[in-house]
Amino acid sequence: MVFTFYKARGYSVGSSLVEEEQLDLATKLEALAKEKGVELLLPTDVVIADKFAPDANTQIVAADAIPDGWMGLDIGPDSIKLFQDALADTKTVVWNGPMGVFEFDAFAKGTIAIADTLAEITPKGAITIIGGGDSVAAVEKAGVASKMSHISTGGGASLELLEGRVLPGVAALDEK
Repeated sequence: MVFTFYKARGYSVGSSLVEEEQLDLATKLEALAKEKGVELLLPTDVVIADKFAPDANTQIVAADAIPDGWMGLDIGPDSIKLFQDALADTKTVVWNGPMGVFEFDAFAKGTIAIADTLAEITPKGAITIIGGGDSVAAVEKAGVASKMSHISTGGGASLELLEGRVLPGVAALDEK
């Protein structure tokens, strides 16, 4: 998702995954966040690869410096620290989606670091909600799933429920 925001900003994203049809939305969301005084944190550096493979050549670059032919597959060390600092005194976290291609060990460091951070803040009183199959797999891979407040494999549905939308399955139960 982040590369859509980067491209909307005019950054070079190389061959990173971008949702072209969402570029306008990314621009609008950034403007809305600014208008409402909401800090929208995006990674400042990324781990890039020359191919989508576990044995790819990698390097760490600034978010706005992804060269042609390379793709972003994880957040970099500066971004990990940025997010850890932001999470340190957070009271509620809803996590839907890993930080990178955590299925490949070379690109799992960001996801594992954030999972570990959530595991550290949960016993300090933070509510940590993990939503979606990939996010659940990530906290399981990190070995910290049992330390989260709540885990749901219903990623999109979980977010819709939190938004206050009526879910068809829940509505059907209410009718009976």
